[in-house]
Amino acid sequence: MRRFLLGGVACDESKDGFRDLLAQAYRDKIRPLCLCCEPAVPMYIADIGDQLLIKRMPLTGGKHDATCPSYEPPYELSGLGPLMGGAIKLDPMAGTAALKLDFSLSKRGAAAKSDSEAHPADSVRNEAKKLSLRGLLHFLWHESGLTEWTAHWSGKRHWWQVYHHLSEAAGLMEVRGEALAERLFVPEPFRAEDKVAIEQRRAQKLAPLFQAATGPKKLMVLVSEIKEFAEARNGRQLVIKHMPGFRLYLEEPAWRSLQRRFEAELTLWQSGERSHLMAIMTIGGTAAGIVTVNEIALMTVTEQWLPIENAYEQQLVERVARLRSKSLKGLRFNLARSQPLADVILLEAKPPCALYLIPPDAAEDFETALSEMIEARPDLAAWIWRVSDGEMPPLPSLR
Repeated sequence: MRRFLLGGVACDESKDGFRDLLAQAYRDKIRPLCLCCEPAVPMYIADIGDQLLIKRMPLTGGKHDATCPSYEPPYELSGLGPLMGGAIKLDPMAGTAALKLDFSLSKRGAAAKSDSEAHPADSVRNEAKKLSLRGLLHFLWHESGLTEWTAHWSGKRHWWQVYHHLSEAAGLMEVRGEALAERLFVPEPFRAEDKVAIEQRRAQKLAPLFQAATGPKKLMVLVSEIKEFAEARNGRQLVIKHMPGFRLYLEEPAWRSLQRRFEAELTLWQSGERSHLMAIMTIGGTAAGIVTVNEIALMTVTEQWLPIENAYEQQLVERVARLRSKSLKGLRFNLARSQPLADVILLEAKPPCALYLIPPDAAEDFETALSEMIEARPDLAAWIWRVSDGEMPPLPSLR
């Protein structure tokens, strides 16, 4: 049970009157302090669908005690580590994360210079680490707490929770001084009885895409679940769940590229009825009132909304999802598939245990990098499934 300091009062979540103290702290904009360690760790209060929850601020999971439910293992075990301090910078006072993106949130006209024209071939630029479109989706998923799981939550995570947690996390992220939430659109859960109000809110949110302005046209980021890729005259129409009647247009060359680049994600989604296909895309508006896809990336998630990137990882994640102890799904962010990461971490094992998967096509460099990763974290136990050796070995004991 977590213990907090709320407005000078030390209490835990089971204390009588805790919800009243929490509501008062939320109204007074008081930051709760988690008392799992010394010094206490600042947190914040989120209003998730009319329910107040205490959540950790961006990138502060490592400051909590390892036994605290808010603890997160070291970032070096996933693709988040290389992005810290460069693509992602934390403002500890404001409790926000400033992001550098390697994709644009505006679209220039044909007369504007291309990137290669603006930087001649005889010059060299120092390329700083930036978040890719997929990396941003992974960061949103990570900071939303959607990578965490315990069997106690079975049947309790639906799009309603995904929508609210993603929206809340985006409010703590900034891009070039602008709140990411201003540019992010996540479809709210659709209810037929609220159809008119929902469509009005959506139109208001997307209105900047169609505003006449000189200079580059504004783009927005859409995070949504794909229902189907419907045939169109010259490309595909993206049919989005919770957005009935709304279509986004994807040109044929982009559709062919999407099939090649995200073949694994599409195959995983098509091979199982319970998985979800998530998409993150930059979208723009045309003079004809059509919303088009500018850039897109895909991510397959399980029935529990846990990200997976191949059938082996799906098997591992589904096995771990049946455990009643808490686990954390590792994410690749900008890492190439040829590099290792901790696929899952069992947070309540003694000591915490990182689960590593070695795919059958792994090169020697992969195994070398994995050995170095394990040696660098002697505080964590390591479990390895070398897929080419056969069946998945038993999971480590949690006692």
